[in-house]
Amino acid sequence: MSTIQEITAALPNLSTEELLRIEQAIHNLYRTRDIHIIYDDDYGIWTEQDQISVAAEVFELFNRSDN
Repeated sequence: MSTIQEITAALPNLSTEELLRIEQAIHNLYRTRDIHIIYDDDYGIWTEQDQISVAAEVFELFNRSDN
């Protein structure tokens, strides 16, 4: 089993506090690695990839509503 699979499998067993701590650690890694961050505050980050992904979802909704 790969490390990613092990981590993903373990996540449901963690407490909410543990999940929040992991989320914060990941956000800090993004900041340290200078990922293309559009928005960064106490609640978390919003990356260029997040923006692209949400835009694609919105356009898909628009396309479905036109049919």
